[in-house]
Amino acid sequence: MKAAASAWLRAAAHPGDLVQFDFARPDGAEIGSVLDIRFKDRGLRVHLDQAVAPVWDEAGCEPVLGVSVPVDRDTLIDRWYVHRIRLDSVGTSRQVRIGTEAFMRPTEWFALEECEMTGRGLSTPAVDRLVRSRSTRPVSRRATGQARKASAPEARAEVLLRKLTEAQKLGSVIVVTQICGEIAAVTGLDEQGQAQSRDAVAGAQVWLKEQAAVREQLFVSLREAVEALDIEAVRTMSVTANATASHARTSEETAVAAAADALLTADAQERHEEIMAAERDTERARRAAERVRALLSALRRPPVGLRSQQRRVWIRSSVQKLLLAAEQADSALSAREREHVESWRARTGSGGLSVQPGRPAAGGRQVHDVVCPACGAGPGVRCETPRGYHPSRAARLRRSR
Repeated sequence: MKAAASAWLRAAAHPGDLVQFDFARPDGAEIGSVLDIRFKDRGLRVHLDQAVAPVWDEAGCEPVLGVSVPVDRDTLIDRWYVHRIRLDSVGTSRQVRIGTEAFMRPTEWFALEECEMTGRGLSTPAVDRLVRSRSTRPVSRRATGQARKASAPEARAEVLLRKLTEAQKLGSVIVVTQICGEIAAVTGLDEQGQAQSRDAVAGAQVWLKEQAAVREQLFVSLREAVEALDIEAVRTMSVTANATASHARTSEETAVAAAADALLTADAQERHEEIMAAERDTERARRAAERVRALLSALRRPPVGLRSQQRRVWIRSSVQKLLLAAEQADSALSAREREHVESWRARTGSGGLSVQPGRPAAGGRQVHDVVCPACGAGPGVRCETPRGYHPSRAARLRRSR
């Protein structure tokens, strides 16, 4: 995430601007729960789990939530939207995606390249559309020439009716219920105003019943997803439930929501452990690859001063260590390095160093096809053993005639 954010910010602004990262630990939280990203006078605080509660009114530090971090309905209404972050596996890498969640709207996800830092903070295409829709006011039903000064009750009713419509669009059950009560309390309206208010309240009551049915079905589906251990479905529905149905929960709904949170927390911990295990495996493979390279270098230049039998023992031991390290290194070795390892495996065979007839070379010496047990010279290298010298009766060099 640090690498992706740094590349994105540098590409979107001046290359020389400094991007700072900090693994903050508010209230002693574990490292990795929160990542602070500072860029000029702006900043993002990324919450990857629920260990640290987001602070929404901190200047210059906008919260970005992981997919398992809940956000309440009132926050979504007050702020219009919040941002989320997730990491998608793409081959052997992880791709950062930014989501914009608005009240009663599904989270829209975008690639990091589609987002930008603006004066109001992190922005996505969904934010642009939302801001435009909230900034556009409906045209008055009355023409300018027909405008008249409304009475206080009529003005009050008009404001409440507009708020009621907006609350229904946002899906705020609590706000709709509250405004219906306020509309019913308005007095002094003429017959037309009373009829308009009654119709609006009646329509809102139908809408509230529909929302109650949607809420009931949401928790039924969430419970089924928890029982089926469907992590992705639980994650999606938990975000919706926390945003739209976090108020006045029944005991059964509270239990379903708690089970969903526990499942998501366990999944996040499992993912974290998998990542840490993969990092440990990568580090072990890297160290094993370093041992392989060191052993290959040593085998190319055996120690001097060893007797023939000592040299054979040293080479055999080194090759055994080489094969073990190569197995542990796995994919950390290049294809060329693996060829060298397999070459040494073939040279030594399963029962130790092989001794094969050599080829004549200048100076009365020979060039071996395998490692020389006397001088350690590799294939294609001129033997350093004097002509006629035999290190042992069991394994003697044969000079080609």
